Amino acid sequence: MTETPQRPLRVLAAMSGGVDSAVAAARAAEAGHDVTGVHLALSANPQSFRTGARGCCTIEDSRDARRAADVIGIPFYVWDLAERFREDVVDDFIAEYEAGRTPNPCLRCNEKIKFAALLDKALALGFDAVCTGHYATVVRGEDGSRELHRASDMAKDQSYVLGVLDEKQLAHAMFPLGDTLTTKDEIRAEAERRGLAVAKKPDSHDICFIADGDTQGFLASRLGTAEGDIVDESGTKVGTHEGAFGFTIGQRKGLRIGHPAPDGKPRYVLDISPVNNTVTVGPAESLDVTALTAIKPRWCGTAPAGPGSYTAQLRAHGGETEVTAELVDGTLHVTFTEPVRGVAPGQAVVLYDGTRVVGSATIATTVRRTEAGATAG
Repeated sequence: MTETPQRPLRVLAAMSGGVDSAVAAARAAEAGHDVTGVHLALSANPQSFRTGARGCCTIEDSRDARRAADVIGIPFYVWDLAERFREDVVDDFIAEYEAGRTPNPCLRCNEKIKFAALLDKALALGFDAVCTGHYATVVRGEDGSRELHRASDMAKDQSYVLGVLDEKQLAHAMFPLGDTLTTKDEIRAEAERRGLAVAKKPDSHDICFIADGDTQGFLASRLGTAEGDIVDESGTKVGTHEGAFGFTIGQRKGLRIGHPAPDGKPRYVLDISPVNNTVTVGPAESLDVTALTAIKPRWCGTAPAGPGSYTAQLRAHGGETEVTAELVDGTLHVTFTEPVRGVAPGQAVVLYDGTRVVGSATIATTVRRTEAGATAG
């Protein structure tokens, strides 16, 4: 396999206003490509300034991106995708939590905004590729096919949130930072050498459209509050809450249970039932998952045929675990070699074959290991 691309291309560089996307755009231009920068305005009411290192897509970020484009010497535009972002990412986020699931908005944004809405518009305008500051690698086979691989530096790898990209989208994707064996400090040093003012700008964290980091408060403001019961595995009430949507599988903090468990050990969220607004809690070992089913699979190439052995990643900053997986009538069935904990419906399971991303699917159900045997969770 060889790295792509080689010939000069017309490239649309998505510039968030952060250091990674600025350096990626600069590298693409330095490689001889005809680069145009674009900042995506994703908020209908952008704040003037970020809240510390939280949030993005503010007026400040737009200005930072424009200044970086000026230094690089490339044209720059701001595209308003706020309505599309609200419909495809924010509304989806709220609906998933309301249904008792835990979504990944960054993954959804990559699928629906950066490599659907943005890429479609870029291709319509005659661009060859979209460039972003993600840490991942696209390689091209001798037959012209594309594969998505992990970044050279596993510590910065972001292939998990790109696992929703299909081969057609990968053919028009460029990740100039993906094969860089450098630390983030070295990326910042490169930005400083290039005269980019974002060199010392803090990274954004958490969910970009919840600038203060208060996910529960954000959801309550949109879904309201509804008092319900917190129960243990036997169904005994051990506390109350103000909305089941405010919890996620595996959560330990913020349960507001008035008394400890009989064994004195911490309790975790095991199940969320939006139908009766009930949250079930229990010991850590009750979180052990041996298998899962996942829906809406998206393949970074040809869909796998028959059962196979892979590694799987279950969260953006999680490790890999060995699995067997098989696609049956559009549903992905995954079995873990060793039980894993904290698997939440709504999140993505991303399959890997070595460093190659096979594809991604949305977790629908889990099977838990209990003393009496495996039961559906």
